[in-house]
Amino acid sequence: MKLKVLLPFEIFTEKTGVSRIVAETHDGSFGILPRRLDCVAALAPGILTYESPSEGEVFLAVDEGVLVKAGPDVLVSVRRALGGTDLGWLREAVEQEFLSLDQQEQSLRSMLAKIESDLIHRVASIRND
Repeated sequence: MKLKVLLPFEIFTEKTGVSRIVAETHDGSFGILPRRLDCVAALAPGILTYESPSEGEVFLAVDEGVLVKAGPDVLVSVRRALGGTDLGWLREAVEQEFLSLDQQEQSLRSMLAKIESDLIHRVASIRND
């Protein structure tokens, strides 16, 4: 298989001869082998693993994104990715960087929703007066 990991403004990695991929979704992990049917999956922040004869097993910490398998091509598009050999360090990076930012984004979205709601109520009260 051909694996390409895309970030918003660059190609993070591009590998050929990949024999196996394991990715994490919100429903759990799943594996992709070369003859698997084409599919699309929403990825959760976690560890993406791929294996090739030349490199062996490689681990990537990835943020939320999308995985698309079409024929022999597997495209992974994520907001952020980190590579490394220490699986413990990568798991810690996912927990500290990717998940904490998601909590900050949720807090920000909640505050924006409250501001929007207050604005709508004020406009409605002005309109009713």
